Amino acid sequence: MNEDGVSSHVAESVKELSYGLADLPAVREFAADQALRRGMPESMVGDFLVALNEVATNAVTHGAAKGRLRLWREGPCLVTELFDEGTSWRPVKEPGMTPPAANATSGMGLWVARRLSETLGVVTGVSGTTVTMRFRIA
Repeated sequence: MNEDGVSSHVAESVKELSYGLADLPAVREFAADQALRRGMPESMVGDFLVALNEVATNAVTHGAAKGRLRLWREGPCLVTELFDEGTSWRPVKEPGMTPPAANATSGMGLWVARRLSETLGVVTGVSGTTVTMRFRIA
């Protein structure tokens, strides 16, 4: 394992992109290309991009001005890790577990992402927030 908790053979295939709010279209394009290159069926890319976009948008609108996307293949899954340096968010319970209210106009991003991914984990701390999602592709 390297210092980021990624096994060394996986670390060689990790692709990374730093972004801001204006870069979100490029983030989606980059992620779609990388997902297809790593074996994600084209029929899954739409849902993958919805989940990724929700989390990436949260990172740069609620966390910090810049975010970082890391993406790699790990066995039968495509793994995405989105990080921002925002330090003020301290969720009391596991984020994205409660459905939004029927008339909600915001606050549903992590709930949607959790439903579209195989797993979703959130780690917050003094250096920022990391959201890791896994998508089964094989």
